[in-house]
Amino acid sequence: MLKLLKYSLYDIVKSRFALLYTLFMILVAISIYQVSEDMSKVSLSLLNIMLMIVPLISAIFATTHFFNNLEFTELMLAQPVKRRDVFLSQILAVILVLSMAIILGFGLPMIIWGADMTVLTLLGIGIGLSIIFAGLAFLASVLTRDKAKAIGISLSFWIYFSLVYDGLVLYLIYSFADYPLEKTTLGLIFFNPVDLGRIIMLMQLDISALMGYTGAFFQQFFGSTKGILLSSMMMFVWMIWPVTIAMRVFKKKDF
Repeated sequence: MLKLLKYSLYDIVKSRFALLYTLFMILVAISIYQVSEDMSKVSLSLLNIMLMIVPLISAIFATTHFFNNLEFTELMLAQPVKRRDVFLSQILAVILVLSMAIILGFGLPMIIWGADMTVLTLLGIGIGLSIIFAGLAFLASVLTRDKAKAIGISLSFWIYFSLVYDGLVLYLIYSFADYPLEKTTLGLIFFNPVDLGRIIMLMQLDISALMGYTGAFFQQFFGSTKGILLSSMMMFVWMIWPVTIAMRVFKKKDF
């Protein structure tokens, strides 16, 4: 599998996507650091950009990479190579490139201009979202042979988790405003990795005071050991299940 992974990484690097993505991240981070010197505001701005851009880029790139390498994948499947190794080499290459782009793109400016421990949380959220949406994109790709349809499904995942889901939650809160919905809202957060990453970061920045009673409730939960372990476990579950299901479909798929 290491040889397949090496080839996949070489193929991605040759396409120059990794370089362009990293440069884009560096320019965004430098621009934000030039505007403000408040580390909390900088981290919050980087978080907002990361929550929108990283899932979108991860979903589109992972889908495109899968179909661009479909002929090579079919060739490998005709060889005495395990399907699991072929699949894992492809998705691991995508995850490694996306993760390194975030680490270098956001991490280097943070080291140069200065940052606190929240930088580790921010980078962890970015890497986690990259893994999640790359997994969702591969799941969409193995479910259909139509590249355009797969990209549409991947974009649908991004639109739903980044835009639509929050609207549904806000509608629920507005409709049942007379009832205590703190625990319900907390539970709904676990079903959206983007919201989960946002809340974890906001609790690290100690901005919960601006969120009223609900913010205090979240701070009490996510600030506790139980909350940290549960939120980390849910992020891990989100990173695992799309890849696991996609790999199972890939093993049974007739190419």
